[in-house]
Amino acid sequence: MASLIAFSFLATLVLAGGIGVVTTRNVGYAALFLLLSLIAVAGIFILSLAEFLALVQVLIYGGAVVIVIIFALMLTRLEEFSHVRDNPQKLVAAIAALMMLGVLAAAFLEFEHPPAQLKEVKFEALGEELFARWAIPFEVASLVLLVSLLGAFLIARVERRGRDRGGTDSGGDAP
Repeated sequence: MASLIAFSFLATLVLAGGIGVVTTRNVGYAALFLLLSLIAVAGIFILSLAEFLALVQVLIYGGAVVIVIIFALMLTRLEEFSHVRDNPQKLVAAIAALMMLGVLAAAFLEFEHPPAQLKEVKFEALGEELFARWAIPFEVASLVLLVSLLGAFLIARVERRGRDRGGTDSGGDAP
């Protein structure tokens, strides 16, 4: 009974965070709502006895992805988007979301779920597998993310320096 109450609370937080992400107009608040939703998903992983997934959820998604979003916000030129008031495709997106909800609800109700057979996985075996077999792909992915972040920073810095000197974004001379 306690686990059902905890699951219901965490599921409510996931949904509230997701709704907050798509309804808020402030992108900074949207990142915070996303963090709330991701941490609640980590709580659901803990209830499912998947502690490693919960740890990865908090460290990778809750930490790294939200930090990358915040860096992207810091490097974005907000004055270019000052004229944007609302998305004209909001109604189409709402209809598509409701249709997807209907498909997922029908699939969930139609198919019978077999009882889960939980099996404990030792952290030592998981760590051995990650660092022996998957170490190089993991490092390559982290290097790609690092290079993309540095590239975004350099592009924003060069464009900002050009504007500060009176240049244009197209690289031409100032009038």
